[in-house]
This record gives sequence, C-alpha cells and structure tokens, in this order.
Amino acid sequence: MTRGPATGRAGRLALTARLATARRAVQLLDRKQRALAVECERLELIAGRAAEDFGRKARTATEWLRRSAALDGERTLLNSMPEATVEVRIGYEVTMGVRHPTSAVVAFGPEQSVAGSSALVHALRAHRTALTAAVQLAAARRSVVLVSEELALTRQQQRALELRWIPKLEQQLTVLVQRLDESEREENVRLRWAAGRGEES
Repeated sequence: MTRGPATGRAGRLALTARLATARRAVQLLDRKQRALAVECERLELIAGRAAEDFGRKARTATEWLRRSAALDGERTLLNSMPEATVEVRIGYEVTMGVRHPTSAVVAFGPEQSVAGSSALVHALRAHRTALTAAVQLAAARRSVVLVSEELALTRQQQRALELRWIPKLEQQLTVLVQRLDESEREENVRLRWAAGRGEES
C-alpha cells in the first residue's frame, strides 16, 4: 500500500526538506563531476604519453625483428619463441568511487639462450619491452574509459536533478503553499463570520 503525497503543513515541511536534499545533492554531484573531470584529463595525458612510449618501443622492436630475420632466418626466429607465459599484475586505485587501474607490471620468465645473432637477442628484448609498454597503455586507456563513464553518469544525474526533479518539487511546493494560503483565508473568513454571529446573539 503506497501513501499519497503529504498535505497540509506536514506536507510543506516534507517537500521543503526533499527540495533542500535535492539541492544539496546537486552541489555534491557538481563537486564530484569537477573532480572527475580533472582526474579524467590527467589520465588522458598519461594515456597519451603511454601511447607515444608504446609507439617508439614497437618501432624499435619491429626494426630489430627485421634485422634478425635478415641475419637469422624465419626458422631461427620461430625456434627462439619463449615457451614460458608471462604474468601481468595490475594495480588499482579508487577515485571518487571509481576503481580503475593505475599500474601494470609484466613479469617475464628468465631469458633463454638462443642460437642466433646478436640482432635476435636485441629483438627478443625489444619485444619484451614493447609488450610491457602495450600492457601499460591498455591499463591507462582502461582508466580513462572507467573515469569518463562515471563522469558522464554524474553529469546525467546532476542534469536530471536540476532540470526535472527540482523543478517538479518546486512546483509541488508552490501548489501546496497556495492551497495552504487559501485554506487559511477561508478559515479566517469562517472565524470572523462565527465571531459576528456570536455578537448578534
């Protein structure tokens, strides 16, 4: 069983309290979205630098791969592929309620001895470095996505309060105050009429 909207003075107090709560929520959401906007900008800069870093390291790895392919041949390259898997550890932080990655560490197995030129050794090391940069770039971009999504949601919630919920409460309060004023005027008229009748008798 649902209760209808409160009326009378109790209703006015309830609506006034709800309106104050909604306005306070707007202020909090505004502060949150400003903080998230600053954090999002910072994370975008980090992601941009991570992209540049990965681009440089990927180009270096590609260049050493070309040299090794020319010196060692495709068969040697295939035989030198690491057998051990790598382990990725992601570190997280919470910003304004948003959990997002802030670090990425790639743990490789021990370097294996390879039968090939020094270019092959450099190629393997360069690809490890490029892989680490790629993982760090992925973590940085994921942070941007998560914080951006929360920023968009916060702005949406703030707009909903400012454009729909608060005006609705203000309208309800205005209507209720008008009704209360009318009721008070009618009550005053009745009291004066009753007082006049009492004097006549």
